[in-house]
Amino acid sequence: MIKETTDGFIVQIKISPNASKNEIIKDDTGIKIKLTAQPIEGKANKALIEFLSKQFKIPKTSISIIKGETSKDKTLLIKVSDSDKIALLKEVFS
Repeated sequence: MIKETTDGFIVQIKISPNASKNEIIKDDTGIKIKLTAQPIEGKANKALIEFLSKQFKIPKTSISIIKGETSKDKTLLIKVSDSDKIALLKEVFS
């Protein structure tokens, strides 16, 4: 799910740590992001932010976890202003 706000986009995702590769998967239940990092000491959260930063070519500081720091279900705030990146975000997360 993606929701546009004045600050940026709020995105709800589910992560799957310890995966064989980093990837974004869309299915009937929503967006799942597989990460190779382990869910220990915030490594998966850090890997999530780095992965999304590279995928969308936005700074890591533009992505923050606003809910679910210690959960597999996370709510992210992604701050973008470039219309091309906004379109890409909507395409991937809608």
